[in-house]
Amino acid sequence: MKVIQFRTAILEDLPILYQFEQGIITAERPFDSTLKPDPINYYDLKELILSDKAEVVVAHIDDKIIASGYAKILNGKPYHKHDEYAYLGFMFVESEYRGKGIIQSIVDKLKEWALTKGLKEIRLEVYDDNDAAIRAYEKSNFKKHMVEMRMLIK
Repeated sequence: MKVIQFRTAILEDLPILYQFEQGIITAERPFDSTLKPDPINYYDLKELILSDKAEVVVAHIDDKIIASGYAKILNGKPYHKHDEYAYLGFMFVESEYRGKGIIQSIVDKLKEWALTKGLKEIRLEVYDDNDAAIRAYEKSNFKKHMVEMRMLIK
């Protein structure tokens, strides 16, 4: 297998990143009955790429982008020990490259970026029933922290 490399995303990457976003939405639909029908978007990818408070990382083999993830700086709650933290999202790996530790490498790159920003905490959200994603994040040393609960009312 060719060497997987990582770099900061650029605006020219947007067409493939938009495809990745739709792949994430398709994968998450079974876990979330509250999602509107297609077409929807989760992210403002252009804004994330241009922001100095965010880092979008892509994994690529030669010129082919195969995975993505982002970190963005968010404010902590007034009662947290940290004023700001890095929030991770947009984690996607093309199906033929899954299970090769690419998400862990992207998390490592985003962790390095967060450290350069003086941050000491990283958080992310994952659907409780998404066992594969939970296992991947646990391999990167994430720990379950809180479960969000919901109820429909009529």
